[in-house]
Amino acid sequence: MSEFEDDYLDNHYMHRSNWLRAAVLGANDGILSTASIAIGVAAASSFKEPIILATVAGLVAGALSMAAGEYVSVSSQTDVEHADIEREKQELEEMPEIELLRLAEIYEKRGLKKQTALTVAKELTEKDALAAHVRDELGINEMSQAKPTQAAFASGAAFTVGGALPLMVVLFLPIENIEYYLYVSAILFLIVLGGLAAKIGGSSIKKAIIRITFWGTVAMGLTALVGYLFNVNVG
Repeated sequence: MSEFEDDYLDNHYMHRSNWLRAAVLGANDGILSTASIAIGVAAASSFKEPIILATVAGLVAGALSMAAGEYVSVSSQTDVEHADIEREKQELEEMPEIELLRLAEIYEKRGLKKQTALTVAKELTEKDALAAHVRDELGINEMSQAKPTQAAFASGAAFTVGGALPLMVVLFLPIENIEYYLYVSAILFLIVLGGLAAKIGGSSIKKAIIRITFWGTVAMGLTALVGYLFNVNVG
């Protein structure tokens, strides 16, 4: 394969979709959840210790929850995929002729002529019938296939990194106006995250930044409002 072909193929981003989705979700939640907790507690407290404690607790609990939740949800998807594959194996054993026609119909709907579609279906069936049906009938391929461990690790690690950023703000900046420091820094972190995720995924950086900034502002604003409304003196 030529160097040009290597560069051409490198411009596609679908192979990154699984881990990138989990990592972006984890980092976004890490920044947003941890900053929101810190802002909410800071709005009801004039002491730094309760804010630090709440932030650390939110960071640890959030990272573990994200990793566990991602693993469970993606594992459920994997179970569905495996069940469908087993069902497809059984159908291929019990009614191979019908499955062959079904595969040919899929190719015909994609634009092949009827006879060409049947020829393609026969040749792919002779090579690996199950692989052809898994890919073209069930829509499962290597890039889209669920990977629970990868998703859990990416999500949990990204949450930890994202949540550590607001924690640093709480630790090293003065208690006076800490809510505003947290809000501004969290928005900056989210902007960087949105731009980086869009760059890695090959999508619009502007749209990603606007989306992540808007919803981050809403979440932190509502959390701060709750803190002010309850106005509990934590200390």
